[in-house]
Amino acid sequence: MKIRALFFDVFGTLVDWRTCVARESAATLAPLGHDLDWLAFAAAWRDRYQPAMAEVRSGARAYVKLDVLHRENLEKILPDFGIRDLPEAAVAGLSARAWRKLDAWPDVVEGLRRLREKVLIAPCSNGNISLMADLARHNSISWDAVLGAETARDYKPSAGVYDSACAAFDLPPDQCAMVAAHTRDLLAAQKRGLKTIHIARPDENGPGRGEAAPGAPVTIAARDLLQLCDILPA
Repeated sequence: MKIRALFFDVFGTLVDWRTCVARESAATLAPLGHDLDWLAFAAAWRDRYQPAMAEVRSGARAYVKLDVLHRENLEKILPDFGIRDLPEAAVAGLSARAWRKLDAWPDVVEGLRRLREKVLIAPCSNGNISLMADLARHNSISWDAVLGAETARDYKPSAGVYDSACAAFDLPPDQCAMVAAHTRDLLAAQKRGLKTIHIARPDENGPGRGEAAPGAPVTIAARDLLQLCDILPA
């Protein structure tokens, strides 16, 4: 059956979180006298991502926006890098800005523009709506809607996130596809009846430290969004 909507993972699949969070962290903390391995700092901040969301998915904590988790996770890692008593303005500013200034991978803006000529497109991200809106404006991306965790009040890979995305477009799951660089995300969407599209991001977590290919069977595997434009059935 024809694919009528594409839902996109964002962090890692569409944007380079690692080098951009490192860059924004350096821009805030270096002028205050801190000299860190900025890439390691970005990775440590990202490493808190899944454990924080797991508390929400398990029901141990009510849903809060990813912005809240990012702020809490930043506060947790600062002492690990020897940073204490950071001014509130610096903590708040870095937390608010770092994940909103992520640059898209080179194929993304043109790829999404071309894909939108064929199908509906929307992020299906764990990022909250205002965060997704800021990333879209930062990268000149036009979405048909902003979907994902905040509309579902839960975090991927919980089933409700994928179900709510399909429902938002009034489409059955088999007319929708999840697009991600992470096999885990795709397998969860597949269980809800969505088609799955893997995008290779072999350097997401550093050189050679990303998924160059899916770790399980998917509907389509592409090296980037431009190739997906060429092979997605019309």
